[in-house]
Amino acid sequence: MGPAAERDQPATLVLSMHRTRIKICGLTRLDDVRAAVAAGADALGFVFYPPSPRYVTASQAGALMAAVPPFVSTVALFVNAGVDEVLAVAAAAPFSQLQFHGDETAQQCAAIAAAVGRPFLRVFRVKPDTSAADLLEYEHQYRSASPLFSGLLLDTFVDAYGGAGKAFDWSLIPKELAPRVVLSGGLSVHSATDAVVRVRPYAVDISSGVEERKGIKDARKIAAFVCAVRAADTTIESENTHERRT
Repeated sequence: MGPAAERDQPATLVLSMHRTRIKICGLTRLDDVRAAVAAGADALGFVFYPPSPRYVTASQAGALMAAVPPFVSTVALFVNAGVDEVLAVAAAAPFSQLQFHGDETAQQCAAIAAAVGRPFLRVFRVKPDTSAADLLEYEHQYRSASPLFSGLLLDTFVDAYGGAGKAFDWSLIPKELAPRVVLSGGLSVHSATDAVVRVRPYAVDISSGVEERKGIKDARKIAAFVCAVRAADTTIESENTHERRT
């Protein structure tokens, strides 16, 4: 077959591997940043909430973010912070995205995101009586409030702010919403594969599940967690391939 004939052939459709994005949150040390990046994390989270054992100052976070390579996102977690506080952090630690984890209204989130010029995630803390309709309505509310809204991060409700390392009932997540959410709350190396296969979220977020102790990550657990998520991706892709062939 000559060059001209080759040009006339239809392009082959290449089906890409299913890949769940991974965020490692609550980083406080350079070694942990490097371990997360080496393991293949897509995003790194930094906590700007002083009561948290994973809290970092703006200057500390700025130094850690300086070690983050291109195409790895940096996410700044705030709890009921004012716009001036967020702007001050952004000046010292130029994060990629905001994450609101407190009692902020849709309008407050939208205003802060607009002032800082960053997209934002909104955390929804799931209760036992949360319904699928509640989640869809909450997402609609925030999507309507701002073009900078990028999605919901679903965590477990506890009587405190920040992650509690506890899982919620994943069956509460409606199937039409799952591909757009970040799944968090009680994930671990042992539960990650099942969680991703069952829920099929866009991304997963983990903090305490890959720690040696609070605020100190374990590089081996980070690597094992990433491998567990990738194992789920392989299972999902295998299922998708089977469905396409039948």
